[in-house]
Amino acid sequence: MAGTISISNTRASSEEIMQEILPQVKALLGDERDEIACMANIASVLQEVFNFHWIGFYRVLGDGLVLGPFQGPVACTRINYGKGVCGTSWAQNATLVVDDVDTFPGHIACSALSKSELVVPIRDANGTVKAVLDIDSERLAAFDEGLQKGMEQICAMLAKQIYP
Repeated sequence: MAGTISISNTRASSEEIMQEILPQVKALLGDERDEIACMANIASVLQEVFNFHWIGFYRVLGDGLVLGPFQGPVACTRINYGKGVCGTSWAQNATLVVDDVDTFPGHIACSALSKSELVVPIRDANGTVKAVLDIDSERLAAFDEGLQKGMEQICAMLAKQIYP
């Protein structure tokens, strides 16, 4: 399915917006199983809807995270296990919300414009982290609970699709 994502009320809460786009993302993914294609479309949708500074995926390849599909300026290509927000999310197998990246020990500054970050692990059916969704904002404390939960739902949907 190709098309656009529509939001009926752009002033709605992030939770309301996420609930509106979830079925649209599911329809967009259809029965596609290719991880790059699915990640590329999700990054595009989220950028179109939320206009983040940077949004994309890092895939677990060997002992590191490798840059996958993204929207935004040039990014770090590789991130080691346990390093930065993405590597820490992978190591902890947990979503991380960082309200001020300058206070995160070992933050990897791919862009000086990034002020806050949300990273969500994407797990296979066994619970193994296969990738992470990384979102950077130019605003401090840009990610609320509704947005976090919605991104976790999108990542769960994506995981079920590509890592059954």
